Amino acid sequence: MNQDGKKRLLAWSVALLTPLVAACVSSPGMPKFSGSSQSSSASADAGTGAAGEAGVPTLIKQITPSLVKTEKVRRDQQRVQDLSSLLGKPGAYSIEPGDILSIVVWDHPELNVGVAPVPAGAGADQAPGATPVAGFIVDHEGSIQFPYAGQIKVSGMTQDQARTLLAQKLSKYIRNPNVTLRVQSYRSKRVYVDGEVKAPGLQAINDIPMTLMEAINRSGGFLPAADQSQVHLTRGGETFRINLPQLVQRGINPNSIMLANGDVVRVVSRDSSKVFISGEVVMPRALPMINGRLTLNEALGESGGINPLSGDAKQIYVVRKSATEPVVYQLNAEENGALALAESFELEPKDVVYVAATALTNWHRTISQILPGALSAAVGAAKPVNGY
Repeated sequence: MNQDGKKRLLAWSVALLTPLVAACVSSPGMPKFSGSSQSSSASADAGTGAAGEAGVPTLIKQITPSLVKTEKVRRDQQRVQDLSSLLGKPGAYSIEPGDILSIVVWDHPELNVGVAPVPAGAGADQAPGATPVAGFIVDHEGSIQFPYAGQIKVSGMTQDQARTLLAQKLSKYIRNPNVTLRVQSYRSKRVYVDGEVKAPGLQAINDIPMTLMEAINRSGGFLPAADQSQVHLTRGGETFRINLPQLVQRGINPNSIMLANGDVVRVVSRDSSKVFISGEVVMPRALPMINGRLTLNEALGESGGINPLSGDAKQIYVVRKSATEPVVYQLNAEENGALALAESFELEPKDVVYVAATALTNWHRTISQILPGALSAAVGAAKPVNGY
């Protein structure tokens, strides 16, 4: 093709592509954030504006210092839960129905014979195949039968209280009885630990106070995938969401959370609290939150940052699902102090971080799909060949 032919091809390509520039401002599949933007200082009525045809909110909240402060207050209010009913001081173990007691009256071996052994594995703290445990079983009414003393109600008593009561009963027949009483097998109280621990299962409450951390440690401790900010404790139909790092920050010792019979402790996995990064980043991916915390700056950094060839730093969006409608936040990373705002803006589970493409990138991609090779042909026509 001669020089005049190349010029005619270039003119034809430009004439064909130019009318499409205005219409092709977004690439196919790009989320449409329509409507005017709004800062955090706008009224509440404006913040709940009407949604577009696709159900996307028409208002976009700009990430500003005032919005970051407001979001922090709201987040702290949601995280704080009244745990006063769980806090307490360790007390002595109380005997309850199902426990097995070991009782010895010194210098009177005749009172210690004929005690029926309990089958191996009957206790919560016994392994199958272990040696049968001999002792006195506390019946469903909380009582035991002992020679001379008869039926004694020991339910709700500590070991010392039960020993004192038994000695008083025997003192009618034995002068100054020397009695040893202790719990041989703990079977009356249990808690269940589930989730991201090494050995989930039942844990018997014994003479060692069963705190939250004690139960987790008996279960082998946290797995690497455990989210320590999401430890759920269910008691009596009510579930408490415990954030261990936050408790420590508030000056509350997790060992002060006392467990009771029937409690269920579940350690949630970090995989259930992911944030999704998409759009014009180097490595789109799903990121798990670390102990319930991940900032916008950390999310972008873990994804390799904004793609320098195609990403628009002015259009960084965070899409968050609320109780009523989605909320969209926008950050202009080219403004002064934008990186500090991104570090202070905390994400929530299931947030979607989207980095939009530049207008030139959107135009190029759309034209490439409509007329494959048209831009390459136009550029090739304009490029001199052999210096001419």
